[in-house]
Amino acid sequence: MFGLFKNQTALDLNPRNVLVVSLVYCMGADGEMDQEEIAHLFSVLGPRATRENLDACVKYARSTPADTFLGAVAATLNPQQKLCIVLNMIDSAMADGEAEPAEQELVRKFQAAFSLPDAELESHFRTLVAKNDRAVLDR
Repeated sequence: MFGLFKNQTALDLNPRNVLVVSLVYCMGADGEMDQEEIAHLFSVLGPRATRENLDACVKYARSTPADTFLGAVAATLNPQQKLCIVLNMIDSAMADGEAEPAEQELVRKFQAAFSLPDAELESHFRTLVAKNDRAVLDR
C-alpha cells in the first residue's frame, strides 16, 4: 500500500545512469556518502545533468538491490561500458587510499556479473593504484 506514495517513474538505465547508480552502490558500501562524493556523482552525469537526475539515480540505488540491478543491466552494456563502470568503481573505492572490504566485495560482484577477468583488469588496477598513491608526493 505504501508503494502508492512512491514516484512510479522508472529510471532510464542508460549507460551513464548505470555508471552513476554503480558508483552510488560503491560509495554507499561503507555506510555513508559525503558531499565530495555527491559532487563527483553530479560531474559523472555530465553537462546536462540535473539534481533531479542525480536524485533519481540515488533513489533507484537505495530501493533496488545490487544483484537485481546487475541482472537488469549486465546484458545491455557493451564490453567497453562494463570496463569503464568497473574501473570507475575501483577508482572511487580507492580514492581515500584503500578500498574497504565491503567496497572490494561489491566491485568483485560487478566484475563477475560483467564477465571481466582479473587478467583484463590487472594493468588498469596497477595504474589506478599509482594514480591514488599520493604518498609519493611527500617524499
